This record gives sequence, C-alpha cells and structure tokens, in this order.
Amino acid sequence: MSYRSPLEARIAKKTTKAIVDFNLIEDGDRVMVGLSGGKDSWALMQTLDLLRQRAPIAFSLVAVNVDSGYKEFEHDVIAKTCEARGWEYRIEHTSIGDVMDDLLDASATPCSLCARLRRGVLYRLATDVGATKIALGHHLDDFIETLLLNLFFAGALKAMPARLVSDNGEHTVIRPLAYVGEDEARLYTKEVGLPIIGCCCPACGDLSLQRQRVKRLILDLEREHPGVKPSMLKALGNVMPRHLLDTRLNPSGELRDSVALRLEEEGDPSTLIQIRH
Repeated sequence: MSYRSPLEARIAKKTTKAIVDFNLIEDGDRVMVGLSGGKDSWALMQTLDLLRQRAPIAFSLVAVNVDSGYKEFEHDVIAKTCEARGWEYRIEHTSIGDVMDDLLDASATPCSLCARLRRGVLYRLATDVGATKIALGHHLDDFIETLLLNLFFAGALKAMPARLVSDNGEHTVIRPLAYVGEDEARLYTKEVGLPIIGCCCPACGDLSLQRQRVKRLILDLEREHPGVKPSMLKALGNVMPRHLLDTRLNPSGELRDSVALRLEEEGDPSTLIQIRH
C-alpha cells in the first residue's frame, strides 16, 4: 500500500515517530478520535486509519463527535463522510451551547469552558465505547503556542503532553500530531477531500488577543529564521532543571543526585522525576 503523495508520507512518518516516542498506541488499543469536523481532527482520523492498515500492531478506531447543540451544525456531513470511508463513528448530541449562554456574559471568552465541558463528555463516551485511548488533534503549532502563552501570560513554564493520564487514572489522552504542523494538517485535509465543518459557535475562530499575538510572533520568527518552530518543540523535550528557578526541582541551588545530573546533561527528561531531596 503506497502513499498517495509526499505530504501524506511525511505526515505518516511524523505521526509514527510521535506514537513511538511517547508510546501513544499499543497492541490491542481501541482509540477514540475526537472528531470535531475541523481540519486537525480530520487529518488525525485519516492518518490513524492509514497507519492502522500498515502497523505491525492491531488497534481499532472509533470517531466521536460532540455536537454542542447549535442548529446549523452539519453533523449529517460528518456521519456521511465516516460512512463513505468505512469509519466507525458516534455523534453525541448535547446542550453545551445553551449551557455556555447561561454561564458566560457577552464579553467572556468561552473557549476554555467549552473545552472542559466537551472533555467531560469525551471521557464519558470513552467508557461507553470501550476506548483505551482518547486521541485529540492538537498539532505542533498548538504545543508551542501554548508554551508561549503560559510563559508570557500565565507565569508558568508548561505546554501540553503528548500523552496524559486523567486525574482519576481511568482515561489516557494522546496527541499523535505533536510533530505535524498546522499548515500540513490543513493541506492534507484538503488533499484527501475531507469536508471542513465549522462548529457554529458564535465565538468560533475569535482567538484571544494573546493567542493572536503569539501566532503572529511565531510566524514572523519563522519567516526570519526557518526552523524556529521545530527548535521550540525540541526544547519541550530537552528540559534542564538546574537552569531554572523552581526550588521544587532544584531545592538547594545544585542538584545533589549525581545520577540525575548525568541524565539531565544527556538530555533525558526523566531527570524531572529522578531528583532526590
């Protein structure tokens, strides 16, 4: 089975690398893909289906769409597309849109609250469909934008993990597109003929001023210095605790564990959990 284009081959390679690097999918997994109908989630579903047919391990996929309840939302297009491609799917109709209207005032930014509500629905559905992993379509740009947003505006040095176990330990969220750029996901979705569907939320696409600024900053830097984005992503896996100010990682100003120090110098992120007090 050959790839249909160099773009598909490149995305498949990057996604495979993320799966291997972070142990995202294992033999026997049932992966539930959060399918919003946007470019990123379509690209994720298409890529995982392609890899499923090629992988040396066996895993299954089920696409799940959380319909927020807006009348104009084209959930029928999602259903028809999944059926045409032979993808198992489920559409969950909710009243999230009404809840958002009740809880937020007109000037509030609803995206974070909406994401939390949708995440709760996804956790419930994962149990219903017997999923062992929940795959989300966050890509390389999401990782580095989140890093800068937290650095500039939240006073925290963090982004998002490629693999995250929920607080209760019952669910594992994975992000297989960690190495795939937003532009690649957009082009791939168009190339394979998948329909991009808006969520119909009145605030959809209305990014916060902070996120807009960060997007522009990264775009300008990438134009001036190609390779900035991959370098920033690499930095997330090359953490040096001795060169930070967090006393929880470096309580005395020097790491006292020689093994942890050696691991850090080798660029092993496991240093973060090796430090002894």
